[in-house]
Amino acid sequence: MKSQQNKFDVSVNSEIGELEGVILHTPGLEIENMTPGNAERALYSDVLNLSVASLEYDQLRIVLEKHTNVFQVKKLLEQVLHNSKVRASLIERICRNENALDIMPELQAMKEKDLCRCLLEGVLMKKDNLSRFLSNERYSLRPLHNFFFTRDLSVVINDWVMIARMANKVRSREAMIMEAIFDYHPMFSVKTLNMQAVETAHIEGGDVLVARHDILIIGIGARSTPEAVDLLVEHYKALKKPQHILVQELPLTPESFIHLDMVFTLLDHDTCMIYEPVIMQPNRYKTVLISIDNGQVKISEERNLLTALDRLGMPMIPIMCGGSSDSWIQEREQWHSGANFFALGPGRIIGYRRNINTIEELDRKGFAIIDATDVVENKVDLNRYGRCVITIDGSELARGGGGCRCMTMPIRRKPI
Repeated sequence: MKSQQNKFDVSVNSEIGELEGVILHTPGLEIENMTPGNAERALYSDVLNLSVASLEYDQLRIVLEKHTNVFQVKKLLEQVLHNSKVRASLIERICRNENALDIMPELQAMKEKDLCRCLLEGVLMKKDNLSRFLSNERYSLRPLHNFFFTRDLSVVINDWVMIARMANKVRSREAMIMEAIFDYHPMFSVKTLNMQAVETAHIEGGDVLVARHDILIIGIGARSTPEAVDLLVEHYKALKKPQHILVQELPLTPESFIHLDMVFTLLDHDTCMIYEPVIMQPNRYKTVLISIDNGQVKISEERNLLTALDRLGMPMIPIMCGGSSDSWIQEREQWHSGANFFALGPGRIIGYRRNINTIEELDRKGFAIIDATDVVENKVDLNRYGRCVITIDGSELARGGGGCRCMTMPIRRKPI
């Protein structure tokens, strides 16, 4: 079911609460505005086939639309751009950040729909002087190839929103757009925290899991830094509310480890999906617990995430990405987002069908396997199932470097 309500209160205090609202960005022409030559700069290792990726994405989108309120970035942004002051400020911020002040007048003169399209799909460079004529750049504003991974850009934590600070400048416009949506769209009335105070403080939503109202789990590695965690600690010290932040160190390479949710996701009240070589080997990657209470901070090293969660009253039964018998299969399926699941509710999750050993492991642990096409075609009533995994095609989407959690930005869940 779709909804564009006048007011929509945001609230997320778990990873698994019944989903009541989610923001998506259906991939568009910005995916095709990429070549092998610029794919690496765009944070891809290959170019995607839009027609195939769109069919796969539609499975995810339609399943979500049947279950919850779905909001599209493109529509929300277009509505925000009707505010002339917000529009002018956003255009200037983007153009200054991307050294494109020469196209500001052109953007300011556009209608909202055209401007929205250009901010997402890019603006071709006019070769109207010698420097631009000789430039190897094709765009004055580059296309936002990664925007369908809406998870990374902002995080609803309880009743406020953290605006991410992206590790790569190529994605900073995406976070600016999400900040404008949460700050100025009439549907929202919510406090935002912008993580811009420290130059080295980078944090992305794929590294942030809201485990419980008082527990955050944050990965630090290629995309998120300890300095960003320090900023969050200062934020919670000022709030004077008890809070635990579990920090998990991640490998810097390969690229499949860019975010915590590529090796660890929560599936149910007592169940999680893990990539065992990272999560269960404490001598390789540290786990640190930061406890904040009444402005006081205590920091200690933990054996691993599972023992730390157990001590905090959240005992977890791990399910192994790729199964538990073959490390090569584990590595292969983790590469294609085999640990990256998104919860519609407790024990009801969505993931890629291609990771067959992971899906079989879920089957052995009591999860019913449901093909997304059966949900799309109304052949299955999800309300008749308890624990289940809805599987979508992922031959093309997975090549973009993310899974179903990466492509979804929840803005409201029922309390656990």
